[in-house]
Formats: sequence, structure tokens, C-alpha cells
Amino acid sequence: MPRVKRGTHRRASRKKTLAQASGYFLTKSKLYRAAQEAVERGLKFAYTGRKNKKRDFRALWIVRINAACREGGISYSKFVHGLKSAGLDLNRKVLAELAYKDDAAFRQLVEAAKAGLANAPGTAGTELKA
Repeated sequence: MPRVKRGTHRRASRKKTLAQASGYFLTKSKLYRAAQEAVERGLKFAYTGRKNKKRDFRALWIVRINAACREGGISYSKFVHGLKSAGLDLNRKVLAELAYKDDAAFRQLVEAAKAGLANAPGTAGTELKA
């Protein structure tokens, strides 16, 4: 196996890590080993943060939809079930946007969901509370 000298590649790698660590406190931005550990930790938090962001937005959308549904006299779960029964396939992001910006359009969706619930199989005996 040939001998490998890592001069320029090692220097470039270390410079990249130290550049990522610029702005960190004390030796974490100056010394390579401390900077490497801090950068790896930061990247790990960034990765989980991107996953949590999706979770947080979905929760926000559900809260907005639920609030608008309650004004229309229906619960969130019955609303979603009614939309599926009516054949309307809208995702939560779009529903939340409608609930937030266009109240009239969302009220039409609530009425469509109520009609879908009335026609849904297995829900014939249940009545909606107004």
C-alpha cells in the first residue's frame, strides 16, 4: 500500500471545521479538537431540529383547523373524517391556511364535511351536535 501524506487535504479539512465553528465560545472556535466536537454536536442538534420543525408545524396546523372547526360546530376529528367521506382530500397545511385567511371557504368545507358525515357508512345512527 502506498504511503499517503495528508498535508493539503488535512489543512483544508481543519480549516473547514474551524470555519464552521467561528463564533463559538473560547477554545471551541480556536482549537481543532474542541471545534470538531462542538461542530459535530451542533450538526446533530440541527438535524433533530429540522425533524422537530415538521412536527411543530403539523401541530400548529391542527390547532388552527380545530379552532375554526369549533366555530363551525364540529370537532376536528369529525371534520377530517367528514372530508374523507365527502371525497375531499386536502392536506392540513392547506386547511390551516384556509382557516386562517379565508373564513367563508372554510365554512363551506365544514358544511361539506357535515354532509359527508351524514352520508358516511357506519355513522348513520350518530347525530352531530350543533
